[in-house]
Amino acid sequence: MLKIGVGAGFSGDRIDAAETLINNVDLDYIVFECLAERTIALAQQRKKENHQTGYDPLLEKRIRRILPLLIKKNVKLITNMGAANPYAGGEKIIEIAKELGIPCKVAVVTGDDVLDKLDENEGVLESEKSLKNYQPLHSANAYLGVEALLPALETEADVIITGRVADPSLFLAPQVYYYGWELDDYKTLGQGTVIGHLLECGCQVSGGYFADTLQKSVPNIVDIGMPYAEIDKSGHATIKKADNTGGLIDLRTVKEQLLYEVHDPKRYLTPDVMADFTTVHLEETGENAVSIQGGTGSERPKDLKVSVGYQAGYVGVGEISYAGTDALERAEWAKEILQARLESSLAELRIDLVGVSSVHRKAYRDATPYEVRVRAAGRHTHKEVAELVGEEVEALYLNGPAAGGGVRKSVTDSTGIVSTMISRNDITYRAQVLESK
Repeated sequence: MLKIGVGAGFSGDRIDAAETLINNVDLDYIVFECLAERTIALAQQRKKENHQTGYDPLLEKRIRRILPLLIKKNVKLITNMGAANPYAGGEKIIEIAKELGIPCKVAVVTGDDVLDKLDENEGVLESEKSLKNYQPLHSANAYLGVEALLPALETEADVIITGRVADPSLFLAPQVYYYGWELDDYKTLGQGTVIGHLLECGCQVSGGYFADTLQKSVPNIVDIGMPYAEIDKSGHATIKKADNTGGLIDLRTVKEQLLYEVHDPKRYLTPDVMADFTTVHLEETGENAVSIQGGTGSERPKDLKVSVGYQAGYVGVGEISYAGTDALERAEWAKEILQARLESSLAELRIDLVGVSSVHRKAYRDATPYEVRVRAAGRHTHKEVAELVGEEVEALYLNGPAAGGGVRKSVTDSTGIVSTMISRNDITYRAQVLESK
């Protein structure tokens, strides 16, 4: 029975939950899924500044802690922590292995970087515009699938590190390799993709993000446990977590994760298959154990999705707080001042009253807050214009309502994200093996 666990569901995830899972469950593979569209675009920026970087910021910290466990327990790691520079990430893993005196084989999967292969006349999925309307482009990463990972799995490497691979494909690939599934067996690939989708966000399926204070209580969420799946040759799987860890796995948590970020459950597109989630059957088979079967699929898409990062100008931010019985009135007054001073200079300006209307954009409660934080953000192609936002917020100290305090200001180079498509024929992927003796 194949056992695949999750070590991370996003770039900033905890490390101790992965250690607990490796120590307490006899896993075959553990997957650290750490990439998102914005994450890889920011990694490309770091790589541009220093060609020896561009991999996940927590890669070194994670590897130092878990590599000894992986080797001791004979667990293979699959991760997209390579981000914009998987080869440099692989070299860093080997460097750490040598420092720790641990023999280690790393397979580096490349081929997702397609910036030099894009046609600027290609359409953008999020608008009716083409890529030439989003210049300058600074990154383009295609979503690779199982095909790119199989050569790396065949090397029997201790660690497989990739760039942009579709999230469920990271989990589907070891299933395909372990059981020898055919790449045109779309029914089975669809079921395997369901498992990958359930696992890819880590603790979201074991109670994290699911939890609320009204009707979805989750026990011991402080020590929530990472999930893992036991998968048989047909793809029938059971989602579990390690004994004596916090969290909750039941029909509710699994159903929420099954539909998470799914626009059409009958046509869930990945590089490997068009999965159909509508036929999935779930059953609680024990405490913190849910059986999943019945997923299916049809022929994979002809083209691959590409996440494209472009230079979107500079974002200036300024924040200031007001407290007291008339805090809201003073905050609204400060907002009016900022709008009057900045709107003519910045085409994109947003001013939020944090604690009042910053998330839903309107106040839903009648209670008057005792403290309010004003946050202004504006975008401009020129850095010096974006800097005006923070400057005007800071000026409120002596030129605005009484008793403002706690000013913060910043200006950042902004990365925008759009998506396009690319032919599979334009992708060349490879697996390179690095070793520490």
